Amino acid sequence: MQAAISQRVEQIRQWLTDNQLDALLIPHEDEFLGEYIPDHNERLHWLTGFTGSAGAAIITRDDAAVFVDGRYVVQVRKQVPAEVFQYCHLIEQPPVQWALDNLAAGSKVAIDARLHSAAWLKNATATIDSELDLVCVTENPIDVLWLDRPAPVLSNAQLMGLEYVGQSSAEKREQIAALLKKQKADAAFLSQLDSIAWLLNVRGDDVHCLPVLLSAAVIHSDASVDFYIDHHRLPEGFATHVGNGVNIREPEQLAVGLAALSGKRVQFDSANSNAWAAQQLTDAGALLIEAANPTLLPKAAKNATEINGMKACHIRDGVAIAKFLAWVDVQVANGNLLDEAALSDQLWQFRQQDPSCRDVSFDTISASAGNAAMCHYNHIDQPQPSKLQMDTVYLVDSGGQYPDGTTDITRTIAIGNPGDEVKQAFTLVLKGHISLASARFPKGTTGSQLDALARQHLWAHGFDYDHGTGHGVGHFLSVHEGPQRISKVANPTALLPGMVLSNEPGYYRADAFGIRIENLELVVDVTTQGDMNVMGFESLTRAPIDKRLIDPALLTDVELTWLNNYHQTVFNVISPSLTGSDLEWLTQATSPLSR
Repeated sequence: MQAAISQRVEQIRQWLTDNQLDALLIPHEDEFLGEYIPDHNERLHWLTGFTGSAGAAIITRDDAAVFVDGRYVVQVRKQVPAEVFQYCHLIEQPPVQWALDNLAAGSKVAIDARLHSAAWLKNATATIDSELDLVCVTENPIDVLWLDRPAPVLSNAQLMGLEYVGQSSAEKREQIAALLKKQKADAAFLSQLDSIAWLLNVRGDDVHCLPVLLSAAVIHSDASVDFYIDHHRLPEGFATHVGNGVNIREPEQLAVGLAALSGKRVQFDSANSNAWAAQQLTDAGALLIEAANPTLLPKAAKNATEINGMKACHIRDGVAIAKFLAWVDVQVANGNLLDEAALSDQLWQFRQQDPSCRDVSFDTISASAGNAAMCHYNHIDQPQPSKLQMDTVYLVDSGGQYPDGTTDITRTIAIGNPGDEVKQAFTLVLKGHISLASARFPKGTTGSQLDALARQHLWAHGFDYDHGTGHGVGHFLSVHEGPQRISKVANPTALLPGMVLSNEPGYYRADAFGIRIENLELVVDVTTQGDMNVMGFESLTRAPIDKRLIDPALLTDVELTWLNNYHQTVFNVISPSLTGSDLEWLTQATSPLSR
């Protein structure tokens, strides 16, 4: 593999020479700037061998560097040859700063504007302050050199009926058009794939884990939409499904369509739309109104039909999780300490027993013992998956995609009899989870104002975790949905009824163990004695929390009552779907805990 990577880097260097350029910057992005990238757009992987979800590389005429964040400092050294690339920290020494430090003044750095957000290009231009010259190339050299590039997976559109989505596309488009008029905008450019899927009530299979169609759209203030997609991918009945005003345009017509917005006021989300589109609009004479994608809040606040679907799919998902947890206990009892890959595969087999399960919602994190201390560990990226180890824990973070909703659950499981340190840490994490799940808060509260609730018990012992506490979750869409979030980092988005967020505090001790307890929570209105508008959370996830890892002496009476009530609810809703030894296991796993 090293020889192939070296050859590819040399080909890029020849391209730089031929085009009188000094460097090429390659991010781990495609033109949609989404979390998941189809195989045919994995340009960074082709060039470097790196398979992580975040990173970048720079190739110069005589040097090369690869950039990853703290999650991937071990992995990058296994996958990317040190003989070819320097290893750099993506956050502490970002690519633009590296270029400033390592290239002569006036050097020309090539970028593909489709693969960077408009906000990134604006910030990068300000950072280099004319010391370097950013050159937007019209053709990405990797696209030319990648001879065995996979063909794009372009699926046919799946039409989502009102029984799943609860609101017609015509109604949604009128809602967004009203928001545009408030902004005095004539149109908005949409490139976030889940936004387009939500707006038109369609789904697809173009991207692993994310049920969307590779496409783009422009919505106008009269509620009409220009939908850029190959018309052959749309089934008979599409026009009736979406209603009047949806104009189908071929993807190759996007540049012409953006040019046609000359003189118009176009709402543009520069953080989530690429710099190429911004350049096309600006060059055409459109006035860009910098504002968030107008679909974000309406999409995040689920309607009654979507809420009912989320509840229903979590029950079916909980059945699969319960079968899996029961199966793991049997394997361990029989001395069969399976590896992380076999465990992940078996969990998927249990989910597939429900014929409505379409896909995983993200690649399963299946982590044994010390591997669980890496909160974004991926056994697929390891030379050899690790096996379960006795007297420690196994952490599994997974989710499913169903037509009526999306799930995401983490459970930490006792393998044998873990020690008191593990049980103390698990119980402190559980206390934080319960504190957040039980929270009551007034209208206007943001997730960042609630974050400390989940950390307080860990903080009291000098512990913490280096990730957010909660992310938004879509409805049969992205498992990581904005704009709502629960984290230390300030977030201006107030929580709204109908939003779904994860509740996932954790604790990680390097090379020893990792703990995370994750449920999805629905934001709901709460009736109180006062006249203030109060909200709270309703847990959606329906699967037991491992009582073997709990130190009951550390729980208050209120916390113990919460846990027992939660387990009673889990038993009530998933026990009808279990039989035999699985039902016996669930009965024990959800029985009341006492001191």
